[in-house]
Amino acid sequence: MRALPDTFVVGAPKCGTTAVTRYLEAHPEIFVADRKDIHFFGSDLGFRNRARETRATYLERFDHPEAEGAAHCVDSSVWYLYSRTALQEMADFHPDARAIAMIRHPVDAMYALWSQLRLNGLGDEPLDSFEAALAVESDRAAGRQIPAHTPLPEALLYRRVVAFSDQLTRAVEALGSDRVHVIVQEEMKADTAGTMRSLFSWLGVDPDVPLDTRPVNTAKAVRSEGFRRLLRGTPSGIKAAIPPSVRRAMSKRLRALNARHETRTPLSEETRARLTAELAPEVARIEAVIGRRIPAWNRADQSR
Repeated sequence: MRALPDTFVVGAPKCGTTAVTRYLEAHPEIFVADRKDIHFFGSDLGFRNRARETRATYLERFDHPEAEGAAHCVDSSVWYLYSRTALQEMADFHPDARAIAMIRHPVDAMYALWSQLRLNGLGDEPLDSFEAALAVESDRAAGRQIPAHTPLPEALLYRRVVAFSDQLTRAVEALGSDRVHVIVQEEMKADTAGTMRSLFSWLGVDPDVPLDTRPVNTAKAVRSEGFRRLLRGTPSGIKAAIPPSVRRAMSKRLRALNARHETRTPLSEETRARLTAELAPEVARIEAVIGRRIPAWNRADQSR
């Protein structure tokens, strides 16, 4: 009998989903789909320039001998939490569906996402100032100032992306509080082993499996804007002549060659202070939803 995915790493972007997915893959009792960010669920997500998975092709990703004997089969896709429909679709798909949600202080999550979209091979975010990108959010919400090659226009609505309180509330309403496990990125960074033991215990698998907890998905920057523009300008006729799987692999390799690891330029103190004040009510709502204070997000707590 074909295994069905029952556990979903649902996001949010730039909150540690890549690391958690890697740790889940390393557990011998867990099977993780061979591709991250499948996004089979989330019918409301406006992905462009990519074909949607069919139910048949999606289930084929779990048609594997290791999946048949696994305690859990996992789909990790970072925009599920943002979607208004994905969690309910999961509940309808599997009676025991459960979600692993990753969150981060909204200000840091926004800035990290903007930085990532600036890095992406096609330049999904053309504005080279975070402040400028925030200033045009209302235009973008109305469908303006969105590059034609940006695969998910919603990703450019940074404040909406970090509205975690509403997103977590939807998840709990769809699945129930006992089937939603929330991980705070800053807490995972401070105690990765402890965070994963807690997650594995929640999943009912051996919590003491040894893991390689070295950092993954560290900050990067573009080496050459000219080379990125060249990639973006590849004629459609050439793209059409290359099989999609080969094209994706080539694009990933070329983007990797055009990236360098470096410490992300800090967000300006002025912008951080302004956004921290603006988003303080959202932080309070998030803490109310998860039922506890998050000391790592509160400077007053950190100074004690």
